[in-house]
Amino acid sequence: MTDHPRFNRARNPKRALYDEATVNAILDSGLVGHVGFIAEERPMVMPMAYARGPGCIWLHGASKARIVKLADEAALTMTVTLVDGIVAARSGFNHSVNYRSAVVHGKGRAVTEPEEFEAALKAITEHLLPGRYAEIRPMTAQERKATGVIALTIEAASAKVRSGPPVDDASDYTLGLWGGVLPVVTALGRGIPDGHTPQGASEPLSLARARARFSN
Repeated sequence: MTDHPRFNRARNPKRALYDEATVNAILDSGLVGHVGFIAEERPMVMPMAYARGPGCIWLHGASKARIVKLADEAALTMTVTLVDGIVAARSGFNHSVNYRSAVVHGKGRAVTEPEEFEAALKAITEHLLPGRYAEIRPMTAQERKATGVIALTIEAASAKVRSGPPVDDASDYTLGLWGGVLPVVTALGRGIPDGHTPQGASEPLSLARARARFSN
């Protein structure tokens, strides 16, 4: 277990993990983060593209989006959940889900410095499609103006994991009922070219890398 102060113990230790490697592995395996914040005295949650940065999570959004405008010093939280299986028990009470979930808490910071802005956009793009940044044209000034990047500075993070078969009441094992796990499989298919892709063009290498990264 790491001694890093950002990975703190929660009140309920059941299924909770606090080592940095476990949290990072879950974040690296997720496609979308759900980011919570307060706006107009109401709780909001937005799905956002993201990538891990140094001591932070970089988040991508439109420059005019509410969360981007409120980012500086705002309290933010982000969750990523990976569902691995449906746990079918012998009673409704003991049904469950096998999952891996990471929660990150911290403060927002609008990314405006050009070098970090570029590094963040590259990281966010390549979180989804590793190596893609080298395959595409550079961003235009207008596109850059329309894009917002937030750094969620990590103040605390934890993970929760549930795996394995159902935990039934001892008396239920003699009922002759089926119990076990229905696996949930994540797989990326082959790329489908649009009508503007030259005929016979090979699928970019970044798509194959994404399949290897996100398929289980």
